Amino acid sequence: MQLFKRVFDFYINSSIHVSLAVVALGWVTCLSLDINVNYELLAFLFFSTVTGYNFVKYAEIAGLHHRSLAKSLKSIQVFSVFCGIGMIITAFWLPIEVWVACGILGLITLLYAVPFFLPAASTESDKGNLRSISGIKIYIIGLVWAGVTVILPVLEQGLSMYWDVWIVCLQRFLFVIAIMIPFEIRDTSYDVASLRTLPQIVGIKKAKIIGVIWLLLFLILDFLKDDLSMPILTTHSIIVAVVVVCITLSRKRTSIKSYFTSFWVEGIPLLWLSLALLFNYLLD
Repeated sequence: MQLFKRVFDFYINSSIHVSLAVVALGWVTCLSLDINVNYELLAFLFFSTVTGYNFVKYAEIAGLHHRSLAKSLKSIQVFSVFCGIGMIITAFWLPIEVWVACGILGLITLLYAVPFFLPAASTESDKGNLRSISGIKIYIIGLVWAGVTVILPVLEQGLSMYWDVWIVCLQRFLFVIAIMIPFEIRDTSYDVASLRTLPQIVGIKKAKIIGVIWLLLFLILDFLKDDLSMPILTTHSIIVAVVVVCITLSRKRTSIKSYFTSFWVEGIPLLWLSLALLFNYLLD
């Protein structure tokens, strides 16, 4: 049992789970827009997400949230190096347009984690990076995830940013910031007040209501698409219901080893992909 727990903790803490979620959303984009699935791109998304997330999470190992990971950090670092190599190798199979977009998204990720001079940064825990600016954390994450999981698959296929692509981008942004709310609520007791997360600004109850509103907008946007299929609408309805339940059940973290958000909520994109594949087969 201890071995299983160590393996499972490594799976979560090394960002394998969240990276598979990113891959799943990239695949969902291909299904939603009816474009070819490029497995080299999906491999690149996995390797780059592991590399980027671990860089952001463990850049400051003294942080309260990661003190318990110190013993296993070395293995995570080694794993991240191999994923970084995998990211470089798979990048050679991708067109230059994807490289440019990755450069922009990578720069945002870098500025999110690395200190730099920014007068508008918060004062209480001023780290001089985008992460420390009051109130914008989830929106930066939503922007990067939308770019990685929607724009990159479109650019890889050499397509233009037509109407439905922009709708899917906005939907993905709304979905990501909505599923971030359980994480924001979980960390309410640990986040410094200067971060001004959504639960800190409006309270936990109102934050949950806002999350549900974002998800309703997500569904409404489906009806603005030029091409709407029954499999997509059915899948989105179920996923929205699942996320609403997760938001409703969210609470402040009482244990640093809680897996509700880090496994179940973060695994929703994997459920989304499974349902999309199933309904595409049954209803299309």
